[in-house]
Amino acid sequence: MIKVNFYEQIEDDLLKFAVIIAKTDGKWVFCKHRERDTYEFPGGHREAGETILETARRELQEETGAIEYTLSPVCVYSVRGKTHVNESEDTETFGMLYTADITSFEKELHSEIEQILITDTLVENWTYPLIQPHLLSALAKRGF
Repeated sequence: MIKVNFYEQIEDDLLKFAVIIAKTDGKWVFCKHRERDTYEFPGGHREAGETILETARRELQEETGAIEYTLSPVCVYSVRGKTHVNESEDTETFGMLYTADITSFEKELHSEIEQILITDTLVENWTYPLIQPHLLSALAKRGF
């Protein structure tokens, strides 16, 4: 069973990933990984020596081709339970949720992302259906 929890803050060294709920011209921006048939928000794992904000910027650029954007922190969240990252039901990993308003994109993607989808509506075929809807709910509760 997957459980998603939200926090206002946590020690920075516990933050392992960043996820960005992105829009452009009022439309949602989703990514499709080359190895999957589903869509997700841009994001990924923190690399050695990065701040979590640097992780968010890097992942947003790599996965969407965003060149110009504003990036805003929303909150810390965690995922508890067995996932492709968590090895057991008792493992809890922490990440930072951001929003982004993208105003310009590169013409070509240079990452594991096959395509980006820009749409007025939310996707139905989520990569992480037990997590991503919770992130949208947290965003709405915080007035974003």
